[in-house]
Amino acid sequence: MRAMDQKVELLSKVPLLAGLSRKDLEQVAQISDEVDLPAGRVLMKQGSYGSEFFVIIDGSVRVERDGQVLREMGPGDFLGELALLGNIARTATATCVDDGRFLVLGHREFNSLLTEYPNIQTTVLHAVAQRMARLEPDQPH
Repeated sequence: MRAMDQKVELLSKVPLLAGLSRKDLEQVAQISDEVDLPAGRVLMKQGSYGSEFFVIIDGSVRVERDGQVLREMGPGDFLGELALLGNIARTATATCVDDGRFLVLGHREFNSLLTEYPNIQTTVLHAVAQRMARLEPDQPH
């Protein structure tokens, strides 16, 4: 199996990309990088500015805010969208709990993905709204 075919096969299993045609998955494969990261690697640090969006393919990530664990994320989950959507500092620190494989998109590629695929944009924005409501339950939404 060619590397591109393997990557498309991997992408087809990501819930965020569910419903995309093979041709669309090939386009996403071309604009994204697949990376393996070790346990303990910090993907993003609270307060820093970042330009990457991550989709967890394999492994798990611990998300902390102000030193307090918010949640653990696993395959199919994604993170980093808020900093890219709002061009704001990272709202949490995310660290690999174990060795993992990730799909990574830069700022331009992330915006291209949202523009090209409205259903993905809807999924990402829905997740942002849910996360904001959990992070600030005392705020009117």
